[in-house]
Amino acid sequence: MQNFRTTFHIPSSKYKVSLESQLLTMGSCFADVVGNQLRHNKLDIIVNPFGTLFNPLSIFKILSPTYTQADERLYIENQKMWLHYDFHSQFFSNSKETLRNQIDQTLFGIKCQLPTTNYLLITFGTAFIYRLLNPQTYIANCHKMPNSLFEKELLSVKDICKGFAVLHKELKEINPDLTIILTVSPVRHTKDGVPENQVSKSILRAACHYLTTDYENVEYFPSYEIMVDDLRDYRFYKSDLIHPNEVAEQYIFEKFIETYFDEDLKDFTKEWTSIQNSLNHRPFNEKSESHQTFLKKLLEDLMKISGRVDVREEVSFVRQKLVG
Repeated sequence: MQNFRTTFHIPSSKYKVSLESQLLTMGSCFADVVGNQLRHNKLDIIVNPFGTLFNPLSIFKILSPTYTQADERLYIENQKMWLHYDFHSQFFSNSKETLRNQIDQTLFGIKCQLPTTNYLLITFGTAFIYRLLNPQTYIANCHKMPNSLFEKELLSVKDICKGFAVLHKELKEINPDLTIILTVSPVRHTKDGVPENQVSKSILRAACHYLTTDYENVEYFPSYEIMVDDLRDYRFYKSDLIHPNEVAEQYIFEKFIETYFDEDLKDFTKEWTSIQNSLNHRPFNEKSESHQTFLKKLLEDLMKISGRVDVREEVSFVRQKLVG
């Protein structure tokens, strides 16, 4: 029988995520996708706390333990709202002081978390980067300011590797046991142009290759390759033909589970999926005897795992549905 798909083997990692692991995701919008799926499975995780960051150098800059306060020169006011060039537009305020406090508090929280984080997942989105002309510095977001203020550049593999080397040394000093998982986002940056997107992704992928060979605690997860080689069909994209759809996201996440979850966490994930399905069940008659029995059994299942994960919200939901 002829095959109509190209599948490939992903070796199981020697690094295993457990239910007790602390995780942090950073980078492009795909870091949100993976992070939210991990959160959905009750992992202790901080998901993209600084918002979407596409290029590697901006990610490295924010993650650096030395970046404890936002660069004062990079605050801007646009349409009566304050923003910052190093951060996503989710950080905004009608007051510069309020924005400064918001950013600095987030920075402080992540710097406190990094020394105890077990796994850092970084998703690179693009090798294109914008340089602010005054002051001369790379930025993460143009915030729809005039094009004349910036120059668009293409990072090299060397640029990315040099930037990572500085960050790796700093993180190693505060957290020697940290494992870093790199991935290239499968989201297509077609606004740069289709050929340009391929050049960009190629640079990111080459950089990841060298980083995994240079550092023992750095691994690469092939989400990009799964999308473009294994799935390789527009039916796995959303209607914009740019972002992977839910089927593709789930498939990639299942591959991540196979690669990084320890056996206990895999078993828990299956158990939790069953509980989630029960929580999502909508009966014809909530007060029927059969459904009340169903809810009591669900509450028992939740209480069994309550010592391992926080299910207070789910327990409260079920108790509200119980009669008497």
